[in-house]
Amino acid sequence: MLVCTKCGRKFEEKFLLQCECGGTLLVRRNYDSFLPDPRFFDIRRYLSYLPVDASFLPKIPPIITPVVEIEGIEFKLDYLHPTGSFKDRGTFVTIAKLKEEGISEVVLDSSGNAALSLAFYSMISGIKVHIFLSYDAKPGKISALMNLNAKVHFVEGDRMKVHDSALEFSKATGIPYVTHWLNPYFIEGTKTIAFEIYEEIGVPEEIFIPTGSGTALLGVWKGFKELMEIGEIERLPKLIAVQAEGFESLCPRSPRINKLADGIAIPNPPRLEDMKKALEETGGYCISVGEDDTLAAHHWLKARGLLVEETSATALAGYWKAREEGIATGNSLILLTGVKR
Repeated sequence: MLVCTKCGRKFEEKFLLQCECGGTLLVRRNYDSFLPDPRFFDIRRYLSYLPVDASFLPKIPPIITPVVEIEGIEFKLDYLHPTGSFKDRGTFVTIAKLKEEGISEVVLDSSGNAALSLAFYSMISGIKVHIFLSYDAKPGKISALMNLNAKVHFVEGDRMKVHDSALEFSKATGIPYVTHWLNPYFIEGTKTIAFEIYEEIGVPEEIFIPTGSGTALLGVWKGFKELMEIGEIERLPKLIAVQAEGFESLCPRSPRINKLADGIAIPNPPRLEDMKKALEETGGYCISVGEDDTLAAHHWLKARGLLVEETSATALAGYWKAREEGIATGNSLILLTGVKR
């Protein structure tokens, strides 16, 4: 069932973005045990814990991504997916739900990675997709979207203006809006990050996650919560939301602007209360980083063969800052979310 995080109202598992009260929705199911399917080494390994019918799954699944240790730091390489982003997890589940309900045309706004993911999976699944994008989007991402047959609508303005324009278009045309910011099925996909981490290294003390709209943070939180509810684990890892200066929603807003981390430049995410709850329940916190620290982390990662985008590098920059401030535990995992284009 779908449950409103604000009023507690319950809904059938249809494609629905929000409760009538304005609250956000999460999928709630009761699982008795954690038994991944040993036949698969991709997201289908956790199909029993996903609210979709296997017959509607796209043909190219996101893989199980590795955890590697480099110079004493553990990294989850979650950019090693078909379109180079962790968002493939959420899109994979979302597309299956759309196909299940016979939805053949959708609208999305994105800074790039979510758009690429949706365009790719829509193309191979026979769904027409309208992508709303800022003129400031990176040229490589725009070119890739064109190659994936997406109908691109450019918007003059910041990330929030792009969001508003996509919503207006959806209301005017009646074409469903599938924003990953609110989509409960997207979080069902990203929760598999937690399942993989648990199978690979157990439960780390803390996980540093680039955080804008919160889809990675909330997925990791929900996945580990389900493992604890099942009785598979006894504690939750501390979740650290790493944000970009000037765009903070969980940290105090900085007067400085980190323009490098465009993927998390979301100052007013609709799931803000959910994100606060995730930090509170896990004993985590928010930390924000500037351009200089992001650039330094990006260069460090590149020199060691981790070719991620600057948004991903904020997670390492946040870890470094937490170490400097004496608040990192030392048993940390860094989530790398998107490839450099």
